[in-house]
Amino acid sequence: MSIRVFVPRDTTALSLGADSVARRFEREAAARHEGIAIVRNGSRGLFWLEPMVEVETPQGRVAYGPVAPADVPTLLDSGLLEGSISHPLALGPVEEIEYLARQQRLTFARIGVTDPLCLEDYRAHRGFAGLEAALTLSGQEIVEEVKASGLRGRGGAAFPTGIKWQTVLDAPSDQKYIVCNADEGDSGTFADRLVMECDPYMLIEGMTIAGLAVAATQGYIYLRSEYPLAKEILDEAIARAEAAGYLGGDIRESGRTFHLEVRLGAGAYICGEETSLLESLEGKRGLVRFKPPLPAIEGLFGRPTVVNNVLSLATVPFILAEGAEAYATHGMGRSRGTLALQLAGNVQRGGLVELAFGTTLRTLMEEFGGGTLSGKPLRAVQVGGPLGAYLPESQWDLPLDYEAFAAESAVLGHGGVVMFDESVDMAEQARFSMEFCKVESCGKCTPCRIGSTRGVEVIDRICANDNREANLALLGDLCETMVDGSLCAMGGMTPFPVQSALKHFPGDFQRAANGDRS
Repeated sequence: MSIRVFVPRDTTALSLGADSVARRFEREAAARHEGIAIVRNGSRGLFWLEPMVEVETPQGRVAYGPVAPADVPTLLDSGLLEGSISHPLALGPVEEIEYLARQQRLTFARIGVTDPLCLEDYRAHRGFAGLEAALTLSGQEIVEEVKASGLRGRGGAAFPTGIKWQTVLDAPSDQKYIVCNADEGDSGTFADRLVMECDPYMLIEGMTIAGLAVAATQGYIYLRSEYPLAKEILDEAIARAEAAGYLGGDIRESGRTFHLEVRLGAGAYICGEETSLLESLEGKRGLVRFKPPLPAIEGLFGRPTVVNNVLSLATVPFILAEGAEAYATHGMGRSRGTLALQLAGNVQRGGLVELAFGTTLRTLMEEFGGGTLSGKPLRAVQVGGPLGAYLPESQWDLPLDYEAFAAESAVLGHGGVVMFDESVDMAEQARFSMEFCKVESCGKCTPCRIGSTRGVEVIDRICANDNREANLALLGDLCETMVDGSLCAMGGMTPFPVQSALKHFPGDFQRAANGDRS
């Protein structure tokens, strides 16, 4: 019998040479007359160990990494195919790796375990159990289950998913839509990509359940154009799911219908905002719409539309398969379940960490992230993407909870965590945040379009010590206007990182004024 050797095929692993590693294993095994079967699984999200190779043994899977093509001969010599851990790259049994063992993987339980496109693999790991359960329920019963789970939107706004679905269910219309916001553009985020590249059927299943819940028959995945591998995998997964009866005109012979397509975005950050996304999906320029009406009432093509993030929809299969209570028992306060946190920036062990709400930011960065890659002291962290506040050490003991972060004028957003060591210049970071808004604003409202442009100019004057006090006061007024007057979160949240940098790192603006960049 062939021994199964797993080599990941997601974007991160491929960028680090996973294809070359897989080919080297095949050549070496053939030369040694060893029977192996290479399985291209997804990444487990331990990016500092990629490409992480696993071998299947009677005792379970054993991991090695990071593996380069040149390491393959010595790995085979040392007994990799028997699961030996004598090689320096041996990591031991996969499930015992501390980084993984300490997580609560509910949504990401299958990533790295299965072949992303193998339906049999997916079904063997409880795949489609949620859909099978949903087919026995009415739309209202599905919505009630999602409500009871406490699931909130994972795209940043944290709006209760079940309430949104209820609104669409109650809206009278002969056509409704499910739209997945897969325009993952926040700095330091990659959880959506891992879902789509490593467990695509989970997203397909979640969207189908959403369609059954609100009586929508058509779904669209709005995917950022920078994810070509995700597009390739999703297209193939959709075709296979339809051929197997999990999509299409007669789902599992139930007489119920749901069709699904992938549509590529055009590279605009603003299209991560749900109404801009809908404009783009309709073939128009991505401009923010006025609300009301809400997309749940008048969304895509003017019809009731559920717009949810990838992680929100991918969580639904677990809730339907295991029950709302199994999900709601995790977390704290109004933040129920788990959150996919993505460690990036100046970090020793970057990757995906799925934890129940309530863990502190310090625990995440130090015990999972291992501190900074540079070895220098950690100075600041930005949570929630380029519009999130910069948090100093005094705030690192905040629990990862929506309300706890909001109380400190911070956001959890999509769970991106970008770390900075002591060499960071926070005046430059504040300027970058304002300039990001200037570049990415859709231009529809004046506070965002003009405010961000003037904001960059004012920060430059402060850093040049040009009428410093007056410009600091002007920047404060400008930020207040953007928060209160912008049409959407693009302009409304851009001041958060600027204000936090001014509040917690004022010396950097003074250093900039004095020309001291040390």
